Amino acid sequence: MKTLLHTAVFNIALVFAGFNSNAQNVIRQAPCLSQGILQKADSMKLLLAKQGFTVVKEASIQMVSEYEMPVIVPLNEGSWYQFVFIGDMTSKLYEVRMFDWNEKQVVYQKKYWGDVDGNVISYSYIPKFSEFHMIKPVQVNKKKKDLCGYVMLLKKNN
Repeated sequence: MKTLLHTAVFNIALVFAGFNSNAQNVIRQAPCLSQGILQKADSMKLLLAKQGFTVVKEASIQMVSEYEMPVIVPLNEGSWYQFVFIGDMTSKLYEVRMFDWNEKQVVYQKKYWGDVDGNVISYSYIPKFSEFHMIKPVQVNKKKKDLCGYVMLLKKNN
């Protein structure tokens, strides 16, 4: 009985050790909370809801100045999508590139701090094929390295 108990405890310890070692290899995107960005996101959601769009995916994201943050989304052929990226108000440059499954760039938008709603990039897209697309937002900030961003994918209701 004692040997069986030791074996069971040893096996449980191995299982937990395995979970612990696997957990260390996982990189998780932590949310980034900025009241200004969250308020802008809520306003955009209300505006687009009035136009018949429903939120499919949304996330606040931690970003590093001058580094793209890839976002992969499945899109359906013929559906009308609206993508929104909201960057930190103090950044000087905002860009979004979108690529299809074949790595062909299908959307490119760029805005500067002085533009009207410069920290918001929003565009419509209707894919020709049902496939994954990669969206790469980036923002450049000379004063801060760590930045907040917000991405939303919305779909037009039929």
